[in-house]
Amino acid sequence: MKQYLELCQRIIDEGVWVENQRTGKRCLTVINADLTYDATTHEFPLVTTRKSFWKAAVAELLGYIRGYDNAADFRRLGTKTWDANANQNDVWLNNPYRRGEDDMGRVYGVQGRTWAKPDGGHIDQLRKIVDDLSKGTDDRGEILNFYNPGEFHMGCLRPCMYSHHFSLLGDTLFLNSTQRSCDVPLGLNFNMVQVYVLLVLMAQITGKKPGKAYHKIVNAHIYDDQLELMRDVQLRRSPFPSPRLSVNPDIRSLEDLETWVTLDDFQVDGYECHEPIQYPFSV
Repeated sequence: MKQYLELCQRIIDEGVWVENQRTGKRCLTVINADLTYDATTHEFPLVTTRKSFWKAAVAELLGYIRGYDNAADFRRLGTKTWDANANQNDVWLNNPYRRGEDDMGRVYGVQGRTWAKPDGGHIDQLRKIVDDLSKGTDDRGEILNFYNPGEFHMGCLRPCMYSHHFSLLGDTLFLNSTQRSCDVPLGLNFNMVQVYVLLVLMAQITGKKPGKAYHKIVNAHIYDDQLELMRDVQLRRSPFPSPRLSVNPDIRSLEDLETWVTLDDFQVDGYECHEPIQYPFSV
């Protein structure tokens, strides 16, 4: 929470107003922020100065792991986070590659599980990483990359958090996640959860110990219509102690994550928080 609140305050104190072309809104913006989550302490990085709907963040991560490309599949997992981008983005609605209602196109997990090869076929990036780590192999390139400029036109949204780089030191797994753009009042709440859970899950299914996750944000911003709520409401609240996350120990493989795992396999204990804040969402 200290890292999160310090970033929010830094944006308010040091941020520069930038016009965002995609949303047509102004953003108070800073460049470069680094957050660290220590999985060895079991402290779950949940925002406590407003209610965090962490289950939706975990559901979205599961959808990425499974390579889903349809908002209906994400809804079945337990999150509606892709409904707006799939169905309310005018540019995407008029895109010839859109295949109908709820279609997201080739975004996020699609790239991670079926990256198209120029000579035909696909690359399953995540499968390769899991296989290597399970054997104790770290080739310094255990990178899950969602950023494919050659297929931006085939999806409803460019990835924000686009790279996850796993590293082994002995039997301890580390993660460096890079995010090009972050809506701090809304998105970061999800992103913190997903970086932490991804490290924990990957360590568990490869038989490693989870270490630290390092989360780099390049462009961190607060939208104009979010600023008052952040400055006058959320930042005036005192944070509560961090809760703890428990993951079903029966999850032992990538196939488990692809098939039977649900939100019931994740439990958060000791979560105290303030009332929700309804921040505006920019499509």
